[in-house]
Amino acid sequence: MDSALVQFLSSGVTEGARYALAALGFTLIYNASGAINFAQGESIMLGGMMTAVLIALGMPYGLAIAAALAIALLAGLALQKLATRTLANSGVLTVIILTVAFGMILRGFVQAFWGTQTRSLPAFTGADPIKFFGGTILPQTLWVIGVTAIVLMALGWFFRYSRLGRAFLLAAFNADTAQLMGINVRFILLLAFGLAALLGAVAGVVTGPITYTSYDAGMMVGLKAIIAAIVGGMGSAPGAVVGGLVLGLAEALTAGYISSEYKDAVPFLIVVLVFLVRPNGFFGRPHLERV
Repeated sequence: MDSALVQFLSSGVTEGARYALAALGFTLIYNASGAINFAQGESIMLGGMMTAVLIALGMPYGLAIAAALAIALLAGLALQKLATRTLANSGVLTVIILTVAFGMILRGFVQAFWGTQTRSLPAFTGADPIKFFGGTILPQTLWVIGVTAIVLMALGWFFRYSRLGRAFLLAAFNADTAQLMGINVRFILLLAFGLAALLGAVAGVVTGPITYTSYDAGMMVGLKAIIAAIVGGMGSAPGAVVGGLVLGLAEALTAGYISSEYKDAVPFLIVVLVFLVRPNGFFGRPHLERV
């Protein structure tokens, strides 16, 4: 295999995993509330940025990661409380505007306290490249693939076999029926925002040693994650994963074989093509599909 192709595929999988995890967060919230959370990218930023800040303050790496995940979770839960009240009083469109404003507030807060400089995280297990099919990949890439796979398997088990997961699916499919069956729909919405925040934060932490982080690191990633969710089929969890990987690989191959100047345009071109060929995405259906 061409050594350059190995590098491009490695880069594409890393970015694709980040998009996939963020897109899964969009899917969870969309299925639970019908709204799109434009602050999802900020959970990626909080995961990476807060870990870097806490390490700089002298906190051990593992404890810094745990604290960063907790901070992202609290931000997600705070957004849920605001979104629930707004949804009850004003509707879905106002909730979407609220998430945009919430993301701007988080970015401004982080910028005010920790500046605009780009930060990096230490690699989990060293930075020496590993030879692979004639090329080299970073050990952190294997962590990205492994952690993403574990998260996806854990989510699959949760929704298929756990009582709470099945309650989530029912509430996402028909909230009124779920409520009649005794399911706490408000808690399901809280769960959706919490899981989405954690998914984004995990993506930010595990890719931080490769992609770096800053106060605005989540803006473009969050937008591309929305595109990944749309390309895969809005509301489809498998579609979110496939859409994220497709975008990541397409970006990497475009940057490698054509020019990096066109990299950021690729997701928008893909979503336009998908709208023309399959308007409901790879895994979408004509009617609303739930997780």
